[in-house]
Amino acid sequence: MLDKVLYTELNPQEFKERLNKAPIAYLPLGTLEWHGKHLPLGTDGLISSGFFIELAKNVGGIVLPMLFLGPDTYENVEGEDYYGMDIESYPPNKAQKLLGSAYWVSEEFFKQILELILKQLKRAGFQIVVAHGHAPSTLLFAKYVKEWQKEFGLDLHTCWKKGKLAKFGLQTDHAAANETSLMMALRPELVNIRNLPSNVSEKLLGLMGKDPRKFANSDIGKQILNFNLNKMANFLKTKLEELFK
Repeated sequence: MLDKVLYTELNPQEFKERLNKAPIAYLPLGTLEWHGKHLPLGTDGLISSGFFIELAKNVGGIVLPMLFLGPDTYENVEGEDYYGMDIESYPPNKAQKLLGSAYWVSEEFFKQILELILKQLKRAGFQIVVAHGHAPSTLLFAKYVKEWQKEFGLDLHTCWKKGKLAKFGLQTDHAAANETSLMMALRPELVNIRNLPSNVSEKLLGLMGKDPRKFANSDIGKQILNFNLNKMANFLKTKLEELFK
């Protein structure tokens, strides 16, 4: 029973047992968004959910369902909406709708969603909330941590700390070497590098970061996961010790 960590799969007694042992909620911040031709549209949430599942098995706590809505850069060009990698993708200075992206909401609306979620998590008995995933969503969460801690009486965290440690950071690019390596480690069956041009001089559409054709592999992904699992597990175990003093 203790290996069941997904909120959606727990019955009330199982929920109570996990909550009493570790009142931690893990909130995966995902999108349905273009992540290159080689990765699934749900990459952000698949990585954060997969990471949180392993963290919950190690430390305790409960993993919430992935949020697929989130904020991002936004432009309206001649009546058409473009966001995220629609705007920032190659070729530059040409907004284009990338296939499959369906996630954008305003920062204000997303802030309201998170506030309502935190209110419900406090009601359910959680005391610590860790949120992570899609970068603009994670950054917005981090922006309001101090305000929300006072308002909801919750201890709030992301998995980024002081510069995100570029080499071993968790989700520090967009569909490039970092996220591709993480997906190779967590869900290798969903990664297809062969969908990308074999000519490495050809620039890739809708990616930000190091070229996954050159720099991504499952071993790197496992190193990133292990580094962050150890870091966050130690951090949260200390938090639980303080909580149960």
